[in-house]
Amino acid sequence: MSDKHIQWQPSNVSRSERHHLNSHKSCVLWLTGLSGSGKSSIAYEMERLLFTQHIRSYVLDGDNLRHGLNGNLGFSPNDRSENIRRTAEAAKLLVDAGMITIVALISPYRADRELARSLFAAGEFIEIFIDCPLQICEKRDPKGLYLKARAGVIPNFTGISAPYEPPCRPEIVISSNQQTLQASTSQIYDYLIVHNVIAPQSSYTR
Repeated sequence: MSDKHIQWQPSNVSRSERHHLNSHKSCVLWLTGLSGSGKSSIAYEMERLLFTQHIRSYVLDGDNLRHGLNGNLGFSPNDRSENIRRTAEAAKLLVDAGMITIVALISPYRADRELARSLFAAGEFIEIFIDCPLQICEKRDPKGLYLKARAGVIPNFTGISAPYEPPCRPEIVISSNQQTLQASTSQIYDYLIVHNVIAPQSSYTR
């Protein structure tokens, strides 16, 4: 059956109603950066922080998604683009459901990230550049991937044999080699308060 015969079925619950129920708005926090820059660590620490403040959130981690939703994709430019597209569509559903959705993906190409941004209303897509020099990421190498990439075992590895295009105008820049994990999550948390995504929480102590 052609997709032209398929109609979108609207929900009987509006997003504003979900926001009212949750006492906070929804958005996507899109963390991009090299492997080893700290994306996943920051994403999961942010999720824990939001949870302690009774804020509904969920992490879409690139490695985890490749165990299921994106399990049939490789690392060619086309597969990377499809990886971003699928993840962005999943994030959109979670944002529609009222969640603060935290995406942690290398997402190396600007065009793919801009395509992801285009799925969201103004202010809902918050691009966060986890800025860390390649040599620091390679020194950390928590999964041993850079070592394998240098040995030619892993082709098309971002930063070694494939490019990374840093964001031109990200909403947030985090220098993960110069600040603590707590400082990084506090920076994101403060942004959400200033932009009225969440309300200040008196119980949150830094």
